[in-house]
Amino acid sequence: MAHHALTILYSDDLLLSLKESPEEFEAEARLLLAVKLYELGRLTTGHAAELAGIGRVEFIFRLSRFGLSPIGMDPDELEQDLANG
Repeated sequence: MAHHALTILYSDDLLLSLKESPEEFEAEARLLLAVKLYELGRLTTGHAAELAGIGRVEFIFRLSRFGLSPIGMDPDELEQDLANG
């Protein structure tokens, strides 16, 4: 399978304002892109995790940080369902 690269230019000023290293910023940007494509229904959790450069289980756990669930319910709905179950 062929791999492709996406290049995004950013300045040192951006890194300073975010207080992040280039590695931290790039990892976060990959995660954010993967999460958004997952949220839009364009990627599965497996493909999104691959894009983010992390394991599928880790990706699933990180979804809650963005208010998303891997099972089609938002975290509050799931919590309510479990409480009422």
